Amino acid sequence: MTTKTPAKAAAKLPLNEILGGDCIKVMNSLPEGSVDLIFADPPYNLQLKGDLHRPDNSKVDAVDDHWDQFDSFKAYDKFTRAWLKAAQRLLKPDGAIWVIGSYHNVFRMGAELQNQGYWILNDVVWRKSNPMPNFRGKRFTNAHETMIWASKSEGSKYTFNYEALKALNEGIQMRSDWVLPICTGHERLKDDNGDKAHPTQKPESLLHRVLVGSTNPGDVILDPFFGTGTTGAVAKMLGRDFIGIEREEAYRKIAQKRISRVRKFDREALETTKSKRAEPRVPFGQLVERGMLRPGEMLVSPRGKTAKVRADGTLIAGDARGSIHQVGAALESAPSCNGWTYWSFKRDGKKVPIDLLRQQIRAEMV
Repeated sequence: MTTKTPAKAAAKLPLNEILGGDCIKVMNSLPEGSVDLIFADPPYNLQLKGDLHRPDNSKVDAVDDHWDQFDSFKAYDKFTRAWLKAAQRLLKPDGAIWVIGSYHNVFRMGAELQNQGYWILNDVVWRKSNPMPNFRGKRFTNAHETMIWASKSEGSKYTFNYEALKALNEGIQMRSDWVLPICTGHERLKDDNGDKAHPTQKPESLLHRVLVGSTNPGDVILDPFFGTGTTGAVAKMLGRDFIGIEREEAYRKIAQKRISRVRKFDREALETTKSKRAEPRVPFGQLVERGMLRPGEMLVSPRGKTAKVRADGTLIAGDARGSIHQVGAALESAPSCNGWTYWSFKRDGKKVPIDLLRQQIRAEMV
């Protein structure tokens, strides 16, 4: 991995590199339609007025760096418009973007995303399990940040690893409110003076969930506000390629050192639970053709209703005739039915789900 500033016309994608310079200029120098996902943690434009102190009069290490300061909302909106436009050019047709912000800037970014034709998929609330208290006691404790997930356009076929996120959440559908701690302890990077290396360093757990849920191994992830390299570190661990852009040299050095120590997970560890929709399609008729089920054999529903298998792979149950799904729906007076999980057959007096036969065929396709 190297740190360098790209030439104006980059003929080759600088994978797994940290690029120095203004993010808009650098993005405009990269090949169009070359990135699968963008994770952007731009300046929040916090508009801080004066120092903030704790009750013991110690000063809070707040975000007051020059890169977070803009002369006006108009100036910030101009900046947001420019970098989002450059980002959209880089995304592949089925690419997507995540932006993260606080109440100071996330609504302005959301409006600009829609203005530019991005298609908002979700807003995700990152609820901090250990937020900084509100020392002045004049507002609610600011305990969350908001992420917006959007595809490049309304018709984009974006990546969403639903089953992997469900597995990550102990078999429960992943919600849009994520309770994760802020960066503390050994994960918080420090500078030579022992101070925070970056005031808004994001936890690796947050990027892990984002990348597992919306990318696949080998995808290219761009972070135009790279900071100390959390996106790059997690991308490397998860077998994704990254491109980082960071104008501050001090941050680039810390990020490069950090990522050089990261070990990529082995191939087996990178595999995640796949969506059932991504598995090869197996028609029920194939089970009949191959003699796994015979014409005339009876299938049984969970409530003991039966249907006869026919030679063309359809079923008949009284007046109901059709596919395994259609007949199941008719018997239950339901609008739809997943016949694969609804029907079983009997072997040696025991009920066996027909889906086991489908899985046998799928195993042969690997």
